[in-house]
Amino acid sequence: MRFLKQSSLFFFVIFGLMAPAYAQEIRNIGEAVRQGEGQLAISITSSDVRVEQFARRAFSLHGGIALVESGAASFNFNLEPRGTNSALLVISSGQPLQQQFSREVFGTDFQNAILRACDVAVEATLGSPGFFAGKIAFVGKQHGVSEIYTSDLLFSRVRPLTADRSLVTGPSWSPDGQKLLYTTYFKSGFPDIYMMDFNTGRKLPIATYKGTNTGGEVSPDGRQIVMSLSSDTGNEIYLTDINGKNQRRITRNKSLESSPTWSPDGRQLVFESDAAGKPQLYVVPATGGSMRRLPTNVSSYCSEPTWNAVKPNLIAFTVAVRGGFQIAIYDMNTRQSKIITTQSDSAMEPEWLNDGRHILFTLRQKGRTSLALLDSESGKVKSLHQASFGDASSGSFVYP
Repeated sequence: MRFLKQSSLFFFVIFGLMAPAYAQEIRNIGEAVRQGEGQLAISITSSDVRVEQFARRAFSLHGGIALVESGAASFNFNLEPRGTNSALLVISSGQPLQQQFSREVFGTDFQNAILRACDVAVEATLGSPGFFAGKIAFVGKQHGVSEIYTSDLLFSRVRPLTADRSLVTGPSWSPDGQKLLYTTYFKSGFPDIYMMDFNTGRKLPIATYKGTNTGGEVSPDGRQIVMSLSSDTGNEIYLTDINGKNQRRITRNKSLESSPTWSPDGRQLVFESDAAGKPQLYVVPATGGSMRRLPTNVSSYCSEPTWNAVKPNLIAFTVAVRGGFQIAIYDMNTRQSKIITTQSDSAMEPEWLNDGRHILFTLRQKGRTSLALLDSESGKVKSLHQASFGDASSGSFVYP
């Protein structure tokens, strides 16, 4: 049986199967939590202690959820093994916990099924997509060697994707999770953009022009790639088709443009440019035209923008402040910015998750880098891996 891929479909199926009164109760509790900007108190049970521990690790990453004992919980999530690729989710509510609904959830394997069941529980109670079954690509550095790795958010399944033994940067998933762009110095000694196609198992050169080729990102419809190239006169923004062909130049000026990313509807691009003297954020139509500076007004150095696909008015980015870097959010509706991290050293390279609330980012402390998760609403930060893994940075997230 194929597993439902879109979390919106999970929500529809769940509430279609629940008793109307119970579904409304869940909505009411979730709405109260959202209005109060608090955390939803849940408990987790399972006859398999390993399943319970794994689920607890997953839910601990969510800034809108608090793990408590069953007597203090608004909901109990019971997760039970059902097969090699499925798990039974039972949600109970009330005091004592009585009302129930159950749903068998399927995944690519048993561990994936558990994570997807946790995502179903999040959507049923909080009304927002779960992200636990997503996957990340990142730059990992072990024993002085950097490669591109992939993993789940719990770092329980980490594996290398490259063996270039060369500088690699900027991994970026396609929306379907079947392609991955990244920049490598492997063949030429200069930054070139390559694409891994997991459907064919091939690694394809996308941009190997003279100069620097960086910042490749696939469009929301999966048909185009935006990138920054310096093959003509300084770094400019270019578009190509998904195979790196039919190149089209978007910006034309004497400044340096980099770190381009797409708007959720694919109609605009946001990027950093030093047109004002130091890096600031600009937008330009994806069809080309005049670029417009965003009035972030929060720092003389703004870079690494990422557009929120759930809340298109929000753009997260990196700012220089107090001798380090922090993450800020610009609201296009209010035209105001807010710095949302207060790390002792630096927080940078933000990447929105599929719920539009959490941000994957790089944490730099005492000369080491690691990946962490930030709840943009509460400011809660959770590290994703142990220092024993080595350095990790430049995370890209996708929910396939």
